[in-house]
Amino acid sequence: MSKLIAITGKGGVGKTTLSALLVRALISAGKQPVLAIDADPNSCLDAALGVTVTDTVGRAREELREEAADAAKNGLSKQHLLEMKIGESLVEASGFDLIAMGRPEGSGCYCYANNVLKSVIGQIAGEYPYVVLDNEAGLENLSRRIVQQVDTLVLVSDASNAGLETLLRLHGLAREMELSYERLILVINRIRSGKLPEKAEALRQTTGADAVVGLPDDPAVAEYAENNLDLFRLPEDNPVFRAIVDLADGF
Repeated sequence: MSKLIAITGKGGVGKTTLSALLVRALISAGKQPVLAIDADPNSCLDAALGVTVTDTVGRAREELREEAADAAKNGLSKQHLLEMKIGESLVEASGFDLIAMGRPEGSGCYCYANNVLKSVIGQIAGEYPYVVLDNEAGLENLSRRIVQQVDTLVLVSDASNAGLETLLRLHGLAREMELSYERLILVINRIRSGKLPEKAEALRQTTGADAVVGLPDDPAVAEYAENNLDLFRLPEDNPVFRAIVDLADGF
């Protein structure tokens, strides 16, 4: 049975970097293959993982609308065509596969693309022992009920007071949505002092989090993230990666 790890937080706090390094850490621990899902329409998880996405769920939405009629004439059901499109969107790599939400390329809302992504998770996630879902900023994807139950919810923030307050708001929103999770992990990123902020323990108690994990403000990780570099090339002894390896041990 697969374990779904959903990672979210406000924009710019390092969700994608954390997602990519967690995929790498799970692979290093032998917990593979991993399915990585880039649910952010801006789609940058592929670069962090050192691969290139060419087809997305958003594009599949448009192609499905255009090709469904012709497929029906040839005896191909819409569901079968969807499954084919999903297969074409999957990027296969060593130790992990990746599928990206992308943006719908035509007019209309995200509703159908969301349903396609929900179908992806429902159909193929069970084939992987671990699934890492990199969400867009906030809980938008989760609030659209793409997933309603996860094994581990990871809320990410920077170490600022505003960032920590955002963690509380995100946790409150998750409860309002009745999102079900077995474990809650709070990750406080880019800590410069070398220790967790004073508010961390109070935050853990208020949210009922199973753990609060601090990640140091590391110049190498910042350079990789800013330049969209492959995080599999980050040195094994990097302190951020080592902290995420320890985190992955608990999954």
